[in-house]
Amino acid sequence: MDAPVRLDRIRNIGIMAHIDAGKTTTTERILFYTGEIHKMGEVHEGDTEMDWMVQERERGITITSAATTCSWQDYRINIIDTPGHVDFTAEVERSLRVLDGGVVVFSGVEMVESQSETVWRQADRYHIPRIAFVNKLDRVESNYVGTVEMIEERLGVCAVPLILPLRNEDRRPEGLVDLIERTYLVWDAESLGADYEKRDIPPEIRNEAERLRDMAIERVANIDDRVMELFLADEEIPASLFHEALRKGCIEHGMIPVVGGSAFQNQGIQLLLDAVIRYLPSPLDVPAIQGIDSDELRHADPDEPFSALAFKVVADRYAGRLVFIRVYSGCLDAGGHTLDVSSGKGMRISKIFRMHANQRIPLMQATAGDIVAIVGSQDIATGDTLASKDAPILLEKIDFPDPVVFIAVEPRTEAEFDDLLSALTTLAIEDPTFHVRTDELTNQTILAGMGELHLEVLVRRLRDEFNMTVHVGRPQVAYRETLAAPVEVEERFEKQAGGKGQFAHVRIKLEPLQRGDGFTFAYCAPTEEIPKEYRSPIESALRATLTNGPIAGYPLADIGATVIGGSFHPVDSSELAFRAATAGALHRAYREGVFELLEPIMEGEVITPADYLGEVMEDLARRRGEIRELQQRETVQILRVSVPLAETFGYATRLRSLTQGRATYSLRVERYDIVPQGLKEKIIRSRGY
Repeated sequence: MDAPVRLDRIRNIGIMAHIDAGKTTTTERILFYTGEIHKMGEVHEGDTEMDWMVQERERGITITSAATTCSWQDYRINIIDTPGHVDFTAEVERSLRVLDGGVVVFSGVEMVESQSETVWRQADRYHIPRIAFVNKLDRVESNYVGTVEMIEERLGVCAVPLILPLRNEDRRPEGLVDLIERTYLVWDAESLGADYEKRDIPPEIRNEAERLRDMAIERVANIDDRVMELFLADEEIPASLFHEALRKGCIEHGMIPVVGGSAFQNQGIQLLLDAVIRYLPSPLDVPAIQGIDSDELRHADPDEPFSALAFKVVADRYAGRLVFIRVYSGCLDAGGHTLDVSSGKGMRISKIFRMHANQRIPLMQATAGDIVAIVGSQDIATGDTLASKDAPILLEKIDFPDPVVFIAVEPRTEAEFDDLLSALTTLAIEDPTFHVRTDELTNQTILAGMGELHLEVLVRRLRDEFNMTVHVGRPQVAYRETLAAPVEVEERFEKQAGGKGQFAHVRIKLEPLQRGDGFTFAYCAPTEEIPKEYRSPIESALRATLTNGPIAGYPLADIGATVIGGSFHPVDSSELAFRAATAGALHRAYREGVFELLEPIMEGEVITPADYLGEVMEDLARRRGEIRELQQRETVQILRVSVPLAETFGYATRLRSLTQGRATYSLRVERYDIVPQGLKEKIIRSRGY
């Protein structure tokens, strides 16, 4: 397994999708057919390799991204299986940051769902080439061609179909047509799909197969002149030429090769593996990584200076911190030393592991293109850069969304308080979207996360992993506050207490920004009024004060601050004085300005059988929900909705009871909007303001 592999034969891929599309089942089959495991686990039986956490097996969902490695036709494929649930979006975000390519799994029944779009846009942000695998083609109501069309329509990409399922009279799939090779493949049930037979394409599907094949070739011809010449001359196009051209189209032009099958029925996985090595990039095919504080580049070359990014930290009871890294250049030896560029500290690497879910294979060395786990310093954090001490480079950190839901927790006894804080700190190190703080008003310990399920999982981990049972408050929404109209304020800070005094004078203009713009800072004060050396303390004082708003103590957002003037004293002015003047100016703005309360708004889909449409719509209306679009697909109705996060607590249980467990939904926080006046007053009172 760990014999040296040429860089052009390495694929670093992520498997991602909407929840329940079949990612983990697909990954299990990949590991089985590549010989990594000898028994396929099933999600519904709770014995999968990749979902190794107790909660993952109980709930039947992926909670943490799991890494593994396998080989296919002398290629090494490093795989990260990511969660599909929106509450664990950070796991997808950090995985995409270090991957070269992706496999997006779509259900052939539900087709392109809202969370499919979310992970697709995340992959767009990192410019990751992808292939699509249309799963669940064994289901009677599945639609491969419809899914290909919907991928194009909803995601705005050029999809290239490579297979076509053949169905019998009962609409049950019997096999798959390989459009490019013009063969019909039938999988052997006795060998659990490890063997399949190639046959001639049955006459009843030949015309449709030729139509889709011509469509695939025409799309590839648009970006490759050699394929275009043969296509226009009506000559046979060699399969090798087609694959070469589609690889270029996938990596350079954003084309999406689309294969399909049924992971659960063990069909089509070999075609997916072939597509991974044919079309997705190797470390050599992706641009060199660039430092954020220089124009310096690092190429995927073992002979260049070492550089890597830590994208995940796991607290391990035996090893301390297990840190997952992507090696971009150079080599790292077990027992060697490196530099944590983000903190400036040197560190010794005691062990290096190739990971297989929660199992470890010791390595003597990690080299360019590898995704491995290391044991070293206890100070390293997610997003830190590791590099050679002789040639340091700082790579861009990973951005994570802010938490939107919080709960208060307290230990059973006062004696357990320190142990609770220690356990929470450990969990927060692992999960950048999990925040822990102490409420100054109530002295309660507040946990903040991405949703109800996210916090529920973390509280359960306190019990399972740290033997800590806590009392948990009701979920609360992470509201924000913002400015409704521009305001200009002036504050003078003067203090004389014998000897040197303190003096600072600032004029600051605050104005509302577009939703989602966060906080912006501009410095327009003339140098003769406020020297540039005071810019940094003014900005840091603004940021620190904006964490506690005037309406109900929530953080402020979407505000632009511009320092437009002021004055200083050549002897008495100091950074401390300008911090104090800035904080005073902002508190004056709190008194004089007009502020609004913002609430997170979720958007997504509710999919329900038509029989329950009325009840579902009525319930959404009671929750201040807005129905943006209503579509019918086969026997279900799909509602594209937006609904305030505050109204979604307990929605999963309510939707199940309304529809006898037959409806599903997927919602994600999309934006913040102004809270209605009546509700605003209720929230303010509940906060004691």
